[in-house]
Amino acid sequence: MARIFITGSADGLGLGLGRRLLDDGHDVVLHARNEQRATDTRAASGVEQVVVGDLANIAETLDVATQAGRAGPFDAIVHNAGIGYTARRREETADGLEKHFAVNVLAPYLLTALIPRPDRLIYLSSGMHHGGRTTLDDPQWTSRRWNGSAAYSDTKLWDVVLALAVARRWPGVRANAVDPGWIATRMGGAGAPGKLDEGTRTQAWLAVSDDPAATVTGRYFSNMREERPAAATTRAELQDELLDYCARLSGTLLPE
Repeated sequence: MARIFITGSADGLGLGLGRRLLDDGHDVVLHARNEQRATDTRAASGVEQVVVGDLANIAETLDVATQAGRAGPFDAIVHNAGIGYTARRREETADGLEKHFAVNVLAPYLLTALIPRPDRLIYLSSGMHHGGRTTLDDPQWTSRRWNGSAAYSDTKLWDVVLALAVARRWPGVRANAVDPGWIATRMGGAGAPGKLDEGTRTQAWLAVSDDPAATVTGRYFSNMREERPAAATTRAELQDELLDYCARLSGTLLPE
């Protein structure tokens, strides 16, 4: 039996993954943005431990890391929380950051840096990362004309970069990125072709399986198959640039 922490697990893929792992006999800790959602998550999943905090806020993300540290140690952490691609305007957080970047990139960076290292780390990306911008010249969208789809694609590219950077920096941890597919959830929309079971299968496999194909690191997966990510994501200099940028924004270094 493994112990697994899943961020952004009050609904959608995160909750579906939690239920799947619970059904398979594993011990699961979930996460919700606020206390009301945490109450709903406990009722929907049967899980007792739900970490609470808004990942759009740096202070609350630090508290999430503290709560998770108390709830651990974990065999695997799935960085599932994210904001989708339909926002029609740029939204800034209380910390002065563009909200997609804060939730989709900076939060998993901080949680990775601060929660004691598990054996496995899984970062949710998307096939849309192939269209992401591969420079950090305007990650906060302060000079570009806003485009919600492009902002999402950018952050999903940075999620792959983060996964590969952690895999390179921490060779003792298996860190991988996953494209769960276009799944019919609140984020994906009712018209998405994929079913929830399809969208959680790869993450569950990477989190707990002893299959040699699942016990690798520094890879990008879709539908339980290794795929080639955008070429820029494998560049060590770009990985280091992202880690340095997140460290400057948050005041938190990724431990060596």
